[in-house]
Amino acid sequence: MIDYLTVHDLMVVARRVVTGELAVRDTGILASAAARPQTCVFGEDAYPGVWEKAAALMESLGRGHPLIDGNKRLAWTATWFFLGLNDHPLRAPLDEDAAEPFVHDVVQGRLDLPRIAARLPDFA
Repeated sequence: MIDYLTVHDLMVVARRVVTGELAVRDTGILASAAARPQTCVFGEDAYPGVWEKAAALMESLGRGHPLIDGNKRLAWTATWFFLGLNDHPLRAPLDEDAAEPFVHDVVQGRLDLPRIAARLPDFA
């Protein structure tokens, strides 16, 4: 069984990663990002595996820009919170030289969902 994040969970993560005052630009985008990994199409999971679900969450948060500031930090941290809940924690120490350009590529739209899902295990 997969554990999913709620909007409340995403807000808790956002409060921890955003420096200064947290400003939500669009709560609808935040809610949509939380719901996307759970999407079903004709009774089948649109994102069948945990990595695909995590990629959907990361892409939605990173590209959707639900916050005024801190979207990349939220996308990265929420994705790893989700994966940690589902027995795929972030490997320590973090390879920041690989993680930073990866997150930028996600946010800039240079990686599609299958490529995001394929890269996430590199950090687990």
